[in-house]
Amino acid sequence: MKKLILNIALVLALVVSVTSCRDTKEGADKAGDAVENAAKEAGDAIEDAAEATGDAIKEGADAVKESAEDAVDAAGDAIKDGADKVKEGAKDMANDAKDAVNDAADKAKEDGAKALNDAADKLKKDN
Repeated sequence: MKKLILNIALVLALVVSVTSCRDTKEGADKAGDAVENAAKEAGDAIEDAAEATGDAIKEGADAVKESAEDAVDAAGDAIKDGADKVKEGAKDMANDAKDAVNDAADKAKEDGAKALNDAADKLKKDN
């Protein structure tokens, strides 16, 4: 009878240990699945963040490029406008100088003619 009780106790111990190992294995499988899912989700999140960062960098670079092109265009336009104004100013100065020379020449002619007439009149009076 002792052997029977010991055998029953041994069988019960074996059943309890097998059942508990099965529960432990199932728990470990569930935990492994949860870790695997979490790792997959973390990888997806990192990938999405990397794509978003890359897109933001590309958009920023495009904006900088467009701004630089606009600045170059504006500078080119300002240079052209400045050159046109300098050209117009030079033409105006040349015309003003030409007018001044012509006025001075006309005045010199008038003064010279008047001086000749005065000298001729004086000679006539003296003779």
